[in-house]
Amino acid sequence: MDYLKEYRRWLECAPAFKAELEAMDEKTIEDAFYRDLEFGTAGLRGVLGAGTNRMNEYVVARASQGLANYVNASSPDNRTIAIGYDSRIKSDVFSNVAAEVFAASGIKVYLYPVLIPVPCVSFAVRYFHCAAGVMVTASHNPSKYNGYKVYGPDGCQITDDAANAILAEIEKTDTFNDVKHGDFKAFVKSGAIEYIGEDCYSAFIAEVKKRSVLFGDKIDKDVAIVYSPLNGAGLKPVLRALNESGFTNISVVKEQEQPDGNFPTCPYPNPEIRAALQLGLEYAARLNADLMLATDPDCDRVGIAVRDGNEMKLLTGNETGMLLLDYICSQRKAHNQMPSDPVFVKTIVTSDMAQRIATKYGVRTINVLTGFKYIGEQIGLLEAKGHPESYILGFEESYGYLSGPHVRDKDAVNAAFLICEMFAFYKTRGISLLDKLNSLYAEYGYCLVTQHSYEFPGSAGFERMKEIMDSLRKVPIISIAGRKVLQIVDYGKGVDGLPKSNVIKFVLEGDCSAIIRPSGTEPKIKNYCTVTAADRAAAEKVEKVIVDEFEKIFGV
Repeated sequence: MDYLKEYRRWLECAPAFKAELEAMDEKTIEDAFYRDLEFGTAGLRGVLGAGTNRMNEYVVARASQGLANYVNASSPDNRTIAIGYDSRIKSDVFSNVAAEVFAASGIKVYLYPVLIPVPCVSFAVRYFHCAAGVMVTASHNPSKYNGYKVYGPDGCQITDDAANAILAEIEKTDTFNDVKHGDFKAFVKSGAIEYIGEDCYSAFIAEVKKRSVLFGDKIDKDVAIVYSPLNGAGLKPVLRALNESGFTNISVVKEQEQPDGNFPTCPYPNPEIRAALQLGLEYAARLNADLMLATDPDCDRVGIAVRDGNEMKLLTGNETGMLLLDYICSQRKAHNQMPSDPVFVKTIVTSDMAQRIATKYGVRTINVLTGFKYIGEQIGLLEAKGHPESYILGFEESYGYLSGPHVRDKDAVNAAFLICEMFAFYKTRGISLLDKLNSLYAEYGYCLVTQHSYEFPGSAGFERMKEIMDSLRKVPIISIAGRKVLQIVDYGKGVDGLPKSNVIKFVLEGDCSAIIRPSGTEPKIKNYCTVTAADRAAAEKVEKVIVDEFEKIFGV
């Protein structure tokens, strides 16, 4: 792309961005226009601002036109799309832009009138039998980001084939000449754009509550819980699901209660990191609560902390997932509620210890590529065989969980509900979640799984990430951290029937491994390191050496 030529075209054709464009220096111009913002199975995600490599009304409109053309061609008898948005800056604006383009292209739009969690869009796609869905969000990224997720008719994020077909339509669409527009208010009045009502939302909450695995067991629901929606979309649905189920002793972090895309008290609103949960931890200490949980802005991920004496200890996504898996399995077994062919689904970068837990209960484990769409896909395959009830849980190490087939994406409303139930179940019996976790480690062995991310911003960073992955494939690595490399698994070639993916796994001696993959949504390379050892201290020592060696390879 001739970025200067495209920059000058935007100066002429995008008057709303004229001041911002004129204030750019040459380096900023290059970064904003050297490419189109990448569209893939995760849709779009980028920094807000003017340019082809930014999130703005023109980029959203062009992507929406490409999706509209795809739906009109692939689903002429069902030209319908559901749309939702979260609390991020311009999320409501972008959702309206998308709705207008779809309506102008002859597509019926079901639009949530207020901000909503990701799983509600997946649910709406299935509830209204839509051909596609769109969620305007950048998940847990900093406030300068926004994004655009696309869902297929099954409620899953789109597959590689669908993404490529939509991208082909986007690439044929000129930003300023080919996008169809119309009057948003007129479309609403005519019914071309229809606001999603209470019936769909209430049906979603009802499905969440059905995920309970108490099966008549009594628990004390007056347990003290602290919750933070991190200024996102989780407040109303999470509290409604919990309150309607009897959990009313919930203290909300006031500073993070109301939607605010600037995230003033948590600049990186990611429940995986301690800084985002810090205010909630302070609330828990002050209120003597034993559980603190936080959902990210689009409410598809949840992080938790549990009391450890006078301190609050954060649990990893793997640890929370393993606790949920054991709780669900043990309850189903105790009450004779296990399906005939129970299935647990996890991603390849999620702890192998979870598979050992599943095996103990006679539950079959399916490993899939990174991305919750692959977990959702497995639910669809079970449903096609007439046995969606076989699915009992799916989770990924990055704090995404789903315990039922009601949606096909990670669901932090469902997860928050089930975590609170599990917490109360054990507390009623005098057991803390930390006690339970330690008992699992004692039974299955200690397994440390860590994730390390390295940023490579801009065009130079994009090329550097390609160089790193190419080098890992071409230059043989015999040992890492003094441990022999037993196997190198290149998922880019296709492994075990999985789709090809730009992921490389190094299997090391002593039940250790490192999985290297570029992020699909951010300019980052990630290292998922797994170490099996006698205890945490021993595992951390080995893990540090492995990570250090890869950092030398990455040049960071």
